[in-house]
Amino acid sequence: MATDSCGLYVHIPYCVKKCNYCDFCSVPNGRAEVPTDYVKALSSEMLSYKQEPKIVIDTVYFGGGTPSLLSVQHMEKIFDAIRESFSISDGAELTFEANPGTLTQEKAEAFKELGFNRVSLGLQSVHEKEMKKLGRIHTYDEFVSAFSYLRAAGFDNINVDLMYGIPHQTKESFADTLRTVVSLSPEHISAYGLMVEDGTPFFAERDKLPLPTLDEECDMYEMCTDILADAGYEHYEISNYAKTGKRSRHNLIYWRSAEYIGVGASAHSFFGGKRYSNTDNVGDYISGVGIHSLIDEKDADKAFEYAMLSLRLKDGMSLSNYRERFGVYFTEGKEDILSRLAAEGLLTLSNDRIALTERGFYLSNSILVEIL
Repeated sequence: MATDSCGLYVHIPYCVKKCNYCDFCSVPNGRAEVPTDYVKALSSEMLSYKQEPKIVIDTVYFGGGTPSLLSVQHMEKIFDAIRESFSISDGAELTFEANPGTLTQEKAEAFKELGFNRVSLGLQSVHEKEMKKLGRIHTYDEFVSAFSYLRAAGFDNINVDLMYGIPHQTKESFADTLRTVVSLSPEHISAYGLMVEDGTPFFAERDKLPLPTLDEECDMYEMCTDILADAGYEHYEISNYAKTGKRSRHNLIYWRSAEYIGVGASAHSFFGGKRYSNTDNVGDYISGVGIHSLIDEKDADKAFEYAMLSLRLKDGMSLSNYRERFGVYFTEGKEDILSRLAAEGLLTLSNDRIALTERGFYLSNSILVEIL
C-alpha cells in the first residue's frame, strides 16, 4: 500500500450537544471526556497502516464532532499513535476543529506544544439569537476568548467558520457578522450556506423555519465575497476564503482528488487508488466492526467526482489531467453547452483548463448538472 505522501483525517464524533442543522456523525456527550475506548480504537486503526518505510503524512486534520473536547492526555496518546504509525513531513499542516465553548488557554497551549499549527474555530454568527436557533453552545464573547487563547498560544493560522441563510438572519446581520470577524483578522474564513438535511431538528420544522428568501441568500453570498475581497481574502473555493499563503492544504487534498487516510467512526479513505469507509456506528467502531470496508466505484462515478470537486476551486480543472486519469476528453459532446455557459459569464474555458467564475460559483449546482 505504498504511496508518496497523503493527508490524515481523524474523526472525533463526540460533542456537547448536536446542533440543530448537523447531520455529521456525532454523539452528544455533554462535557464528558472522549471515552478512552474510542481513543484506543483510533490508535489501533492507525497502527494497522504501519509499514516500512512509513507512509509520509503532509497534513493532519482532526474533525468532528468536537475535537477540542479531547483531554490533553488523550490527544497525547493519539499523537503517539500517529507518530508510531506514520512519518509526519517537515512543515506539515496540522489542524484541529474547536468549539469556542470547549477551549481553554491551557488546552490551546498544550495542543500547540503537541504540534498543531492551524485551528478551525466554529462561530457561525456573532448574533446570539441566530446562534441560539442553530443550537450552538457558546456565546460570541466565548468565541472572542477562545480566539485570544489561540493567538496567545502562538497560533498564526486560524480559520473561522460562518453560515448564511440561517433562521432569523438578515443581510444586515450577516454583514455585521462578516465585518466583526474581519476585524479580528483570521487567516482563513469559511462561509457555508445552510443546508436543511434530512434527519436533523431543522428538517422536522423545515416548513416553519424563519429563513431568508433565496434572493436574500444570493445577496448574502455576493456580499460575503465582496466584503472579504475588500479585506484581502482570496475566494479560492466556493465556500472558502484565505489570506495569501493560507489556503487549507488538507481540504485541497479532497478538492484535488489526492490521497488521504481517514480514521475514526464514519471516516473515509482514498488510498492506494481505492476508497474505503468505516462504520458510522460509534459502538461498532470501538468494537472493531465495519472498518476499512472497500467502496466499489465505477469509472463514471470516479470521473464525476473528480470534475465536481475540481470545479469547486477557483483554479478549476486541468483538462489534460482529466484525460490522463480517465482516458476521455471532458469537453467532447459538451461544446455547445460550455460555449453558452462561457458566453453567460458562468465559466472560463482555455486550451487546458475549465473554471467557474464568481457568478458561476453561486450557481454551481445547476451548472454541474448541465455539464456532468
